Amino acid sequence: MQYCASIKKDDDGYMVTFPDIPNAFTHGDTLEDAKKYAAEALNGVLASDFERGFTIPKPKQYTGKYMYRIGVYPHIALSFALRALRKKQTQKDVAKHLGISYQAYQRLENPRTCNPTVKTLERIAEVLGKDMKITFS
Repeated sequence: MQYCASIKKDDDGYMVTFPDIPNAFTHGDTLEDAKKYAAEALNGVLASDFERGFTIPKPKQYTGKYMYRIGVYPHIALSFALRALRKKQTQKDVAKHLGISYQAYQRLENPRTCNPTVKTLERIAEVLGKDMKITFS
């Protein structure tokens, strides 16, 4: 999952804004710093907004000279995916099918505490009727 960032040179370096996430912005002295800080800002805002129950907009595609794709950290993207995949099932129901406590499942849907093992991911995929693929790019 990636969001587009607008990174434009200004008098003091590079200003970063996100068209889809208006409350995420940052600044860097160099373009490389700006990209690094963009990832930190984006992921911090997404985790915070998600925890507070705000609707997270789906990333849109933008093109242009100043647009850069910034990745969502895998543990945050996984939290989003789990919540979307369980649809109308409760956390308690999914936890029961997984054979884990409700609190343990809650941690999986929390971007700040999500850190499942591959075996847990395999069980989640099975319970939710999904295939699991892991890719590195």
